[in-house]
Amino acid sequence: MRASSPFQILIAEDDPMVMELIQRILETMGHVVEGTATNGRQAVELVQSLSVDIVLMDIGMPEMDGLEATRIIQETCPKPVVLLTGHDDPELVIRAGHVGAGAYLVKPPKASELDRAMAIAAARFADLMELRRLNSELQKALAEIHTLRGIVPICAHCKQIRDDKGFWHQVETYIRNHSDVEFSHGICPDCIKKYYPEYAKDL
Repeated sequence: MRASSPFQILIAEDDPMVMELIQRILETMGHVVEGTATNGRQAVELVQSLSVDIVLMDIGMPEMDGLEATRIIQETCPKPVVLLTGHDDPELVIRAGHVGAGAYLVKPPKASELDRAMAIAAARFADLMELRRLNSELQKALAEIHTLRGIVPICAHCKQIRDDKGFWHQVETYIRNHSDVEFSHGICPDCIKKYYPEYAKDL
């Protein structure tokens, strides 16, 4: 069976027999194994140096376990991760989600299970990256919004406003510089009566 969209994969597994089995299954499916690691620390280093699409990560490994390695990968060089374990443990499923794993498999995995898990992990990762992008854009937009708060000193006669450096500004200039407001000028009915009485009768 050949994959329609081959993945470049890193396998992190400390059991040589399981490593060989998974690699053989992946290559039969048409995927490319770009690298292998036997502990979590090595897995993190390889993800940062290799071009991979998916990481198959054993949970129980020496030096650094798969959960910690997955957490570091998602913080430093995010990739879709499928966690592998020898036991089906609901608590591990929860912990796997907390560190950013996209899927979870019990060893030894079958070809169909690997295929499905990798597809799920890749799809969840794409959704996560899109969510992060949208959140970044939202945070940027919020940072660009100017909001007037607190007490603003204003002259009781000319109505100019004093800024925090002690300079005085026209009201419209101050507000325009501290918000997303643009002004268009007009004349209110009271001012028409006061300054242009000849036109007041038409109001």
